[in-house]
Amino acid sequence: MARYETRYFYRMSDTSKKQPNSSEDLFTPVQFLKGVGPHRAELLGKLGLHTVADILFFFPRDYQDYSQLVEISDLQEDVAASVIGKVIDLESWRTRNGTTVFAALIENNEHTVRGIWFNQQYMNKKFAEGQWVMLQGAAKHKDGRWEMTHPQTTWFPDADHLPDRGTIEPIYSATSGLSQRKICDIVSTTVEQFNELVVEVLPQAFREEKQLLDIHAAIQQIHRPSDQTTLQRARTRFVYQELFVLQLALAMRRAKLRAEENAPELPLDAKIHARILRRFPFELSDSQKCAAGEIARDMAQKIPMNRLLHGEVGSGKTAVASFAMLLAVAHGKQAVLMAPTELLARQHVRSLEEWLKNGRVKVALWTGSQTSAERAVLADDISSARIQLVVGTHALLSSGPPFADLGLVVIDEQHKFGVRQRSALRAASGNNPHYLVMTATPIPRTIAMTAFGDLDVSTLEKPTARQQPVNTYLGNEESRESWWEFVRKKLREGRQAFVVAPLVQSDDDSAVSSAEALLEQLANGPLEEFRIDLLHGRQKSAEKDAVMLGFQRGLTQVLVATSVIEVGINVPNATVMTIESAERFGLSQLHQLRGRVNRGEYAGYVCVFPSTEEGSPHERLQSFVESQNGFELAEKDFELRGPGNLFGTQQHGMPPLRIADLLRDGQWLQDARSDARMVIDGDPSLQAEAFLKLRQMIIARYGDSLELSDVG
Repeated sequence: MARYETRYFYRMSDTSKKQPNSSEDLFTPVQFLKGVGPHRAELLGKLGLHTVADILFFFPRDYQDYSQLVEISDLQEDVAASVIGKVIDLESWRTRNGTTVFAALIENNEHTVRGIWFNQQYMNKKFAEGQWVMLQGAAKHKDGRWEMTHPQTTWFPDADHLPDRGTIEPIYSATSGLSQRKICDIVSTTVEQFNELVVEVLPQAFREEKQLLDIHAAIQQIHRPSDQTTLQRARTRFVYQELFVLQLALAMRRAKLRAEENAPELPLDAKIHARILRRFPFELSDSQKCAAGEIARDMAQKIPMNRLLHGEVGSGKTAVASFAMLLAVAHGKQAVLMAPTELLARQHVRSLEEWLKNGRVKVALWTGSQTSAERAVLADDISSARIQLVVGTHALLSSGPPFADLGLVVIDEQHKFGVRQRSALRAASGNNPHYLVMTATPIPRTIAMTAFGDLDVSTLEKPTARQQPVNTYLGNEESRESWWEFVRKKLREGRQAFVVAPLVQSDDDSAVSSAEALLEQLANGPLEEFRIDLLHGRQKSAEKDAVMLGFQRGLTQVLVATSVIEVGINVPNATVMTIESAERFGLSQLHQLRGRVNRGEYAGYVCVFPSTEEGSPHERLQSFVESQNGFELAEKDFELRGPGNLFGTQQHGMPPLRIADLLRDGQWLQDARSDARMVIDGDPSLQAEAFLKLRQMIIARYGDSLELSDVG
């Protein structure tokens, strides 16, 4: 673990005041701890444990609760309990109806209880006579003895390793060569020796108001809890502190941006409003009008807009972003739209050129595939303001043009666009423009409060009226041939189809579908009469563009692709989609893919096929089939997969959360956010003496990633 991370829960003392038993000792390398040495220090390093402080804040991943241990003689009918004993007999048999039964009889102080498992013959290999085990479950008194059905079981090496009655034992992440017992010993010794050196950063009045344990009690109880109630209080202290520090950092970042007050004021009056709306060949929906209004109010201020626009597939984010860009142009400013792929950038250019035809606003494309000569000509036109709208890829950051007067930056589908990238564009423009980040993935509230916590949020909740419904089905091997017959029918009617796979290539023995294998199977099988092409992320930009252009023009009828098509691909005539090995995609990703087949006047059809290696039922895929609501699916995806897999929540390169869980601790997150904003509203850079230690922690943890080192 990097040193700046370990400073999260304590502060450094002044290095010029080195004293015995000072907080500087928290930086002692682990190899100098009793019982560690160079070899174990190397093993601890694999767990990210390099200093004393790392060990103090190496939180257990779980606990084994022995506080409910009872004697076998004290068991009660249907009351959950834990008992320990020695295995004295094992038996297995098969019932008349074919059910296999395995039983282990354990004994302690001349009393016995039998554990019974049905249809779990593998348990036979886990037990041996003479073992010491713990059984946890609800007991029943049957035929004169106690029994537990399917009890949770813990095995002990021998009688010397039995736990103390009434204890709650921590379980730590481990590594080969370092036993759980040894890790526990090292942590316990470290806590005993160094705990009192950790400096409390939360003011006493604040802790009392929130009913939080002080730091020393929290460290003691998180590693060696006296009971479940105190353990939860210790965990709450660290969860709240972690989320509070994060929200303070985001609130400080937000306050810093607002304090700069050097963005151009771009008000929206009735004349500009009417002129912009005339450019669209359709009427904006109520949701689009609302979002456009929020953006316009931000752009009318000196404070730089820092807003996230998110919403459903097909809810019209591009039109809202174009509204904002044209507002900037109406005030003589330039606007730039940055897309994640060259394919999507070119598509944005086509849309803008269509909406702006016969007008004076000029649009240019800036990508990495252009020649130096091409970009030199464009750079001259952009720096002289002959071009007002620039659409490009990340090449805008590394080799972007010098803008004449940049007023707005729009980032499309790029979750990792952080403060460093904003700084690069600000440097290229010479001023501080407004920022709009947009994504077609509906974002759960807790994610928005963390990964995008320094942004204001606008939401497009409903698809536009122009959207067609998408009929969604869950396929299986029995229905596969009838589905391909349906696909052939639609292709003969003149429609086009996507076939999506999670991999470009796969091993010969893999049951997971790959795009290359599917292309061969379909071209020599159910779709052999149709023109098929392949699209995936490993292809060069020119090749991808050629493939996509052929599909958009109808030269290709079927496009076999990976998830590269999930973002922004617009082919109105493509109305059918087959997704193979669908369980390999998240629900939000599946919903994004589904959004590719409702872009035109015809209804869309999607069928998801799980891998043959996967069992049934496919509850997660069934929830996708049953819901067309992207926000609902995003929340479900969040529950099932966690935040990291969903949205690339290392936004800004921020360090990961170490103990808080955004799903489980949502209420604490809301409390922390509210508390942080209240504190920062009164003291934007935390200069009050009561919060100075907390401020040091925030700078150490988030100073680099959120550019807070110069706050205050």
